[in-house]
Amino acid sequence: MNNEHHYNATVDLLDRNVDAGRGDKAAFVDMQRTLTYQQLHCDCQRVGNLLKAYGIAREARVAMLVLDTVDFPVIFLGAMRVGVLPVALNTLLTSEIYAYMLNDCRAQAVFVSAPLMAALGPALAQVPSLRHVFVIGADDGAHIDGSHIEYGQALASQSETCAVAETVADEVAFWLYSSGSTGMPKGVPHVHSSLMETADLYGHRLLDIKSEDVCYSAAKLFFAYGLGNGLTFPLAAGATAILLDGRPTPEAVLERLHTHQATLFFGVPTLYAALLADPNCTPTNSSTRLRRCISAGEALPEDIARRWLERFGVELLDGVGSTEMLHIFVSNAPGDVRYGRSGKAVPGYDIRLVDDDGNDVRDGDVGEMLVRGSTAANGYWNQRAKSRATFQGEWTRTGDKYIRDADGYYEICGRTDDMFKVSGIWVSPFEVEAALISHPAVLEAGVVPAHGGDGLLKPKAFVALQDTAASDALREELKQHVKAKIGAWKYPRWIEFVDELPKTATGKIQRFKLRED
Repeated sequence: MNNEHHYNATVDLLDRNVDAGRGDKAAFVDMQRTLTYQQLHCDCQRVGNLLKAYGIAREARVAMLVLDTVDFPVIFLGAMRVGVLPVALNTLLTSEIYAYMLNDCRAQAVFVSAPLMAALGPALAQVPSLRHVFVIGADDGAHIDGSHIEYGQALASQSETCAVAETVADEVAFWLYSSGSTGMPKGVPHVHSSLMETADLYGHRLLDIKSEDVCYSAAKLFFAYGLGNGLTFPLAAGATAILLDGRPTPEAVLERLHTHQATLFFGVPTLYAALLADPNCTPTNSSTRLRRCISAGEALPEDIARRWLERFGVELLDGVGSTEMLHIFVSNAPGDVRYGRSGKAVPGYDIRLVDDDGNDVRDGDVGEMLVRGSTAANGYWNQRAKSRATFQGEWTRTGDKYIRDADGYYEICGRTDDMFKVSGIWVSPFEVEAALISHPAVLEAGVVPAHGGDGLLKPKAFVALQDTAASDALREELKQHVKAKIGAWKYPRWIEFVDELPKTATGKIQRFKLRED
């Protein structure tokens, strides 16, 4: 269907692979099932017919609270194919937040994995727009009442032939919700052309993903980073994607990597740290075919990157992306890695660092990062003031403070609202955290400003240890370690040992919760 007037991303992601003779090749493999490209193509058309059968018209929103199983790409792409807008929701939230998001997007239907009904259930009665609830994986009747529809049975009754909606490249195709560290999530609509743009600019040109690759993303499909890694990039290349519906524990991740001999692995810094702390995490117990490892979601400490390279012999590529831009726009590249840096602008994106007055800063000075590129969203749904503050013409404000060195590599300083001054000098929480993590006793750390007896701000650290016992001696040792690594004025005046740090579902440290303690 795609021509100069009409464009639907699913034609590139689905039909093109079948036409290329990949119909019998595995597209997605989850914990129970394998879905070939031909089966994916047919089931997506069944979803299109299912939506039509239940009166869900083009441009209506349907929410997805779906675990990482083969059902996710089928529903997501099937809805897009007929011009219905899938809204992917974080699977780890509360009923209160689900009620907010369902009302915010005015969902007419929701597709929900049966194990998530306990969290979603209380929200359903609070959503006037909601007409249908499709429950996935409830073949035994559990989680189904008179008003709910068993998804598998409903899907099987539909025809596998469905016309593609005559959408256009700039038409909204799907929604994501920002995972912001504070406040309620914000709806971010994205257009049809953006999926293949991310696949071309980052998946193809930077990562060089090919049809023979096997991709495993521990980052889940419901947010931008995982959606690109685990759906867009593999399909754009005709490759195979591995899915895990449970928590990405080191044990579970190693099983997925080893069983399917993945060639590309996408994770977040906290997961890489946990894997390195696991004595079973070895090349033999993982995949011997790994050729690309990618980290995003939060800045990657240099120590973790170097230890990963030493253990696996594979460069760990740190990158920066956002829900607003759909995927990574600054990254280290294969053969061009600067550990402790986020890399350079991905070709196709432009970057500026600006001061509080909007003026470009010099190399070596701290500035807020702005990005320009074809994959930017137009704004937030029904949030005019926040849209105007973030989306400024062609430029999107990231809310992150960075330094650019003379060679064009970017070094993160932290979120704009996380930065603070000590003795008149900016302190980056990430820099202090990275110094702490480089100590062999530390698993992870979070740093926030705290008031001392003199009323002035000083760094305070919350530290989770490896297998080392907490002690006053270790506390002093860590302070001296930070002084030696990054400077005497930056060391944490207070160190509190904790079992774990508060994080978002995407693995980002929620420093605002530490500040509240």
